[in-house]
Amino acid sequence: MDTNNRITQDQINNTLWAACDTFRGAFDSSEYKNYILVFMFLKYLSDVWKDKLDEYRVQYGDDEELLKRKMKRERFVLPEDCTFDYIYDHRNDADIGEKIDKVLARIEDQNLEKLEGVFRNISFNSEKLGQTKDRNRRLKNLIADFANPILDFRPSVLGRKEDLIGNAYMYLIERFASGAGKKGGEFYTPHEVSELLAKLVSPKAGARICDPTCGSGSLLITVAEEVKDKNGKASNDFSLYGQESNGDTWALAKLNMFLHSMDSADIEWGDTINNPLLLEGDNLMKFDVVVANPPFSLDKWGHEDAEADRFKRFLRGVPPKSKGDYAFILHMIDTALPTGKVGVIVSHGVLFRGSAEGKIRQKLIEENLLEAVIGLPTNLFFGTGIPAAILIFNKAKKHQDVLFIDASKEYQEGKKQNKFRNEDIARIAATYQSFETVEKYAYRAKLEEINENDFNLNIPRYVDTFEEEEPIDIPKVQEEIKQLEAELIEVRKEMDGYLKELGF
Repeated sequence: MDTNNRITQDQINNTLWAACDTFRGAFDSSEYKNYILVFMFLKYLSDVWKDKLDEYRVQYGDDEELLKRKMKRERFVLPEDCTFDYIYDHRNDADIGEKIDKVLARIEDQNLEKLEGVFRNISFNSEKLGQTKDRNRRLKNLIADFANPILDFRPSVLGRKEDLIGNAYMYLIERFASGAGKKGGEFYTPHEVSELLAKLVSPKAGARICDPTCGSGSLLITVAEEVKDKNGKASNDFSLYGQESNGDTWALAKLNMFLHSMDSADIEWGDTINNPLLLEGDNLMKFDVVVANPPFSLDKWGHEDAEADRFKRFLRGVPPKSKGDYAFILHMIDTALPTGKVGVIVSHGVLFRGSAEGKIRQKLIEENLLEAVIGLPTNLFFGTGIPAAILIFNKAKKHQDVLFIDASKEYQEGKKQNKFRNEDIARIAATYQSFETVEKYAYRAKLEEINENDFNLNIPRYVDTFEEEEPIDIPKVQEEIKQLEAELIEVRKEMDGYLKELGF
């Protein structure tokens, strides 16, 4: 294909978003997102398979046995009649929904090691898509949308730029999250916040990286893309681990990894606090970098079983029943290696609430684990306007100080949501790296100062952002008032004149 005519990222994104029109109005985007994203993955598998088969045909001719042997070694193996072309040819069939389900089941069976359970919660033959006639019409439209040449995902067409597909998948997830309000925050962390967190934890080549509440996997992937070797160059030398409690979202995370060519990522489905599944023998697996955007103030997180936790994650204290924030923080700290770093997004209450949380916070500070507290702008996250903060814990800290950064005032205002600009991210990252006080922006606090504040980490206690107002020149203001009053008298006279002319 002529490189000048190559499909762009925007074209792919817009065409995929337009394909969602098939379902809009019929049911909620929090439901139909799974259909669109699974179908996109099916189209991707099918196009890559087709491309490889064509390539081998050119190399080896029509020796079907040899071709079969070669294709069996591919990353994903598609059984016969399990391609998008097969689905397209049967788009007018009365049982098209059932046929798509069978195709997905057969693909899963053929690739169990990678895809086991990924399609278990989705059915294209479900009444969710409407009664038979409506469902078939919608599916026919969906198939036609994905037959659009812009959504030709063959590597030979994309010019080996397979990151276009991964980017498009992330684009869709972000759009779905934006439309889902509060629910959106449950499966997606805004990309700019993920980018900032990735720069703060600064993963090195060879790192084991984990997100214990990984949602659709976007934060994990963004941190992986930040991995650098010792020369500061991007490196693919890392391993990814995640756990997600929602089955549908877990499936989306798995697909996200495959579409970013991160096939070896180990993403588990289960509740991280009550049933941690990333284990080595009988112990929690340990990581170089642990990042998360856990649910804020989660109620019923598992308080009743915490004291008897077999992994002893709550020796510093048991968080309150109705606020699970510190349960996630303690889990993350316990799963970091002795040289490991933890980056976690929290609500501001985590910085100053007392009782059990206050005691846990004090212990973490006294153990010299907390390295930085970064206040974020309001309205950055989907479905909540409240400001959040990032806490960085460093198990290999070389000093006793904590850096406070107030980044709450530097952002781009949006209609629905505020956003970090590149320069905002760069400033926060550079300030964290230099670890010095910056007037009205950052403060390097000694342990004694935090102690004096009763281990309260509320940022305004440390970073003084107060701007003195200019002194008011009273005589000048009085003079201006006199002048305005005189002008008002003149305007009234003029107005009276006009009114007389009009007969009033």
